[in-house]
Amino acid sequence: MDAWTLIAAAFLGLVEGLTEFIPVSSTGHLILLVDLLGFRGPPGKVFEVVIQLGAILAVCVVYFARLWRVLIGLPSDPGARRFAAAVLLAFLPAAAIGALAHGFIKSVLFSPWVVSASLIVGGLAILAIEARPRPATVDRVEDFSPWLALRIGFFQAIAMVPGVSRSGATILGALLLGVERKAAAEFSFFLAIPTMLGAAVYDLYKNRNELSFDGGLLIAIGFVVAFLAALTVVRAVLDFISRHGFTPFGWYRIAIGTIMLMALMAR
Repeated sequence: MDAWTLIAAAFLGLVEGLTEFIPVSSTGHLILLVDLLGFRGPPGKVFEVVIQLGAILAVCVVYFARLWRVLIGLPSDPGARRFAAAVLLAFLPAAAIGALAHGFIKSVLFSPWVVSASLIVGGLAILAIEARPRPATVDRVEDFSPWLALRIGFFQAIAMVPGVSRSGATILGALLLGVERKAAAEFSFFLAIPTMLGAAVYDLYKNRNELSFDGGLLIAIGFVVAFLAALTVVRAVLDFISRHGFTPFGWYRIAIGTIMLMALMAR
């Protein structure tokens, strides 16, 4: 394995960690960069999916105290049980749709053309939603009703289309349903834990016979760099969103999507 491939794996991990928790689609960025860099990772797009666990681990570290309180409070604390139930219910739509459509998603939708178009459409959606904000009626994850959590889960499932952005679909869906901005972002963080863990385990299982030592090394490099990058981003995301909202991300998506479409058409 040459040094360039190792450097590319680290760079892709950096991009993953920096983009996982903002509504710009980390998977979309990875697909575009893999195509541009000519990166040859493990088969089945396993690299692009599994390194996201590094970013998810960062959430577990940053929110360890809160997650631990939920865990030990499950037997007796109604708020902890509502928290756990909300995450589980919101996870189910993506789990079901992902299992049923896994082959189609990987073979057809993991395309730079799809990603570029999704980035632009998602950017326009962000601008439209931010232009007409809805009043917030729920400001804590512990107050989510089962029906609210399930509906947010269906919004997350839209992000099965690469370029849509899992965090973006979850956060904006929650905003449309009356969730306060910070609570929507935090719920997106927590929901990422079972969602990305499930996707990574499923992908590893599906491609278990094709993985090699070199492929495992590339995944490990991307995982570690994504973890370190995400550690610096998680808290900063909440501060940025509280100050500037999501509009800057909308314009960024439109710009990068347009540039990528032009680059693809110029080939």
